[in-house]
Amino acid sequence: MRDFRLYAITGENFHPGRDLVEVMEQAIIGGADIIQFRDKTGSKEGRRRKAQALRELTRRWDIPFIVNDDVDLALEVDADGIHLGQGDLPLEEARRRVGDRIIGISTHAIEEALLAQEQGADYIGAGPVYATRTKEDAVDPVGLDYIREVSRRIEIPFVAIGGIKLGNADEVIEAGAARLCAISEIVGSGDPAGVCRSFIQKLERRKG
Repeated sequence: MRDFRLYAITGENFHPGRDLVEVMEQAIIGGADIIQFRDKTGSKEGRRRKAQALRELTRRWDIPFIVNDDVDLALEVDADGIHLGQGDLPLEEARRRVGDRIIGISTHAIEEALLAQEQGADYIGAGPVYATRTKEDAVDPVGLDYIREVSRRIEIPFVAIGGIKLGNADEVIEAGAARLCAISEIVGSGDPAGVCRSFIQKLERRKG
């Protein structure tokens, strides 16, 4: 988990008429090295089919596959892990159910981040850094100060998320983020692979 740099989340509403697996494979080709399936509105069977297809895709590319929120679905398709929000299944209960699979937790304040770390999360999402259209129930932006605080105080991997674009990624990286997550900027692009390559180049410049 410490090696990932670019975390891509599905968002089919940003690419109507384009195949989900094709879009996510383009993201992987460009350098996305962890994929999360997020679908809050689809039917149970439709979500299962899509998750299974993405599970097969990520196995071909040998990268982790995470399911958002739905532990039953994650177990059914043998996902590598589950990502939970603050209002989802408690981390300790999720750990009992998924065993040693990856568990990620969304955090919006340092207290939440510290608690997730203490309870055994494998990574946290830190955000939303900026305002985002991706989630209807998104909390207010936490800004770059939260990224700076997390980078100082949290030892497990964290990924900056929320409104991250190529145009603002540099300042997020400068604030201390070594891992970025983007949704609409990647999957809404006509060239997901190219966008991902550009994100990776920015991260590599920081590392260098």
